[in-house]
Amino acid sequence: MKIKAYLKPSCGWSNGVRAIMQKHNLAYEDIDIINNRANYAEMVEKSGQPLSPCVEIDGVMLADVSGEEVENYLLSNQLVRASAAATDVPTNAGCSDEEHAKMATKTIRFF
Repeated sequence: MKIKAYLKPSCGWSNGVRAIMQKHNLAYEDIDIINNRANYAEMVEKSGQPLSPCVEIDGVMLADVSGEEVENYLLSNQLVRASAAATDVPTNAGCSDEEHAKMATKTIRFF
């Protein structure tokens, strides 16, 4: 399975996607859309919209998804088996106000 995940370096939604990849021991390409303008442009072109995270699995683009939604896709398409393993972060939650404030002072924005 080839997985490309268009993610922010630090984001509740992006971290939820990472947690699902780790939970199921999936190899994936973690593509930084914040600090690389070309990566962001590629995500928008492929997904047809500007919101993240976006995860491409074997050519199928899941746009603006949570980790929970990615896991549901993987399970419903029998790409992984159900696992009772816990994740270290929520898989369906955005950033806290504190995380947003921290990102606003460090993030380079191209959009």
